Amino acid sequence: MNNHLFELAGNRKTETVIPKSKKKWYEGKPVVSAAILILIVLGCLCAELIMTKDPTYMDLLNYNKAPDREFLFGTDTMGRDIFSMIWYGGRISILIGGLATVISTFIAVVVGAFSGVAPAWLDELIMRFTEIFLSIPTLLLIILLQAIMGNANILSLSFVIGVTSWTSIAKVVRTEVRQIRNSEYIIAARCMGAGFFRILWKHLVPNFFSSIMFMVVMNVRTAMISEATLSFMGIGLPIEVITWGSMLSLSDKALMTGSWWIILIPGLFLIATVLCLTNIGNACREQTNRKESNF
Repeated sequence: MNNHLFELAGNRKTETVIPKSKKKWYEGKPVVSAAILILIVLGCLCAELIMTKDPTYMDLLNYNKAPDREFLFGTDTMGRDIFSMIWYGGRISILIGGLATVISTFIAVVVGAFSGVAPAWLDELIMRFTEIFLSIPTLLLIILLQAIMGNANILSLSFVIGVTSWTSIAKVVRTEVRQIRNSEYIIAARCMGAGFFRILWKHLVPNFFSSIMFMVVMNVRTAMISEATLSFMGIGLPIEVITWGSMLSLSDKALMTGSWWIILIPGLFLIATVLCLTNIGNACREQTNRKESNF
């Protein structure tokens, strides 16, 4: 036999296994985005404590004034202090985003869950309606509904944005409900006479809420962008109602006068808030994917 078929057993160097360092709590989490978003929200909620001027006062002697010590962010074309307007108007922008998201999430959960537990023919009918609704451009639908409702206000704009942004969440809810609708605890609740809404809130929502959390966060972002877009187009809230969108609606006058701060500063706050919400939403989605993949 060939000697190379055999190996002599002897001492071998053992490989040193370096233990993996424990993952820190903030790794993989949008800590910076969350911190910036919290600061912006707290600043808007506590606007009265940090405002330097009355945001609604039109100081015609100081209109289109560049940022200085007295007017930290400058003034707009009507002499209003932009620094105070940022924090005062941010509350309304965030409020519209929150109200619209609550409305859209409620509609999506109810429609999606009902479609998930409905008979096949009714489920198919609801999903076809949802797909038709989803195919219509959202902005055009918002403009149409707002025109029907008349002059825009905070509640009407929140309602219009909310009822036009529920379809994506509804499809996810429907898929999740169909996977768990034949579970033993769901069947037991039906046998005990529990109604649809009791089963929905007690048994179904806790199972799929983490799956739609990132979409809920994204809806806040979308609602704020929609409000700003409508105000920029001149069909949103009246100009006397201060929001980040209504501040951007003065961009045409600002460009003609070279007043860059009227556009840049509200735009930066809006972009920063939107980016923070996007990062937080993406982090929620990644966490949900890791749970579903058993990682």
